[in-house]
Amino acid sequence: MKIYTKTGDTGKTSLFGGTRVPKYHTRIEAYGTVDELNSYIGLIRDQKIDTHTSEILLKIQHELFTIGSMLATPPEKQLLKSGKERLTISKINDESIELLENEIDLMNKTLPEMTHFILPGGHTTVSFCHIARCICRRAERISTLLSDESSIEPKILVYLNRLSDFLFVLARKLTYDNNTKEIEWIPEKKK
Repeated sequence: MKIYTKTGDTGKTSLFGGTRVPKYHTRIEAYGTVDELNSYIGLIRDQKIDTHTSEILLKIQHELFTIGSMLATPPEKQLLKSGKERLTISKINDESIELLENEIDLMNKTLPEMTHFILPGGHTTVSFCHIARCICRRAERISTLLSDESSIEPKILVYLNRLSDFLFVLARKLTYDNNTKEIEWIPEKKK
């Protein structure tokens, strides 16, 4: 398989099913941002973290590829002429979302109560989590825009929303795992 096809040289690309769209299309922005998020999660996984967290992040990376495939398939191309689904992989489902919720709850049990907003940073791995969280929020915003323009599976939005929460709590957990102090945001009083 050749890596370069030259079919995108004019600024257009193909969605799953063959529809050609400009590379700035909302659908391309949505799954491109999910791909960017997946890369940052790989970067977090490459840091010194515990095995369980690494395994969960790997599972999330697989789920993000699934979301990318779902987003790359426009509604009018979801079914083949035979009536069978074009995308023959498992979709994001309630179990995918519940895994994130269970992991958030598990991590939260070990963390002190949060009384202030937390400034991102303090350790490289923690900063990577916050960057991934911000990219996840952008993916969610773009996917929400796409859902307003076209049809997408609603569980994608739920998953991305929950994943950003997971990444925030993971950042807090890794702060404590790395013996780093959380820096609280305490706004200055108006003088």
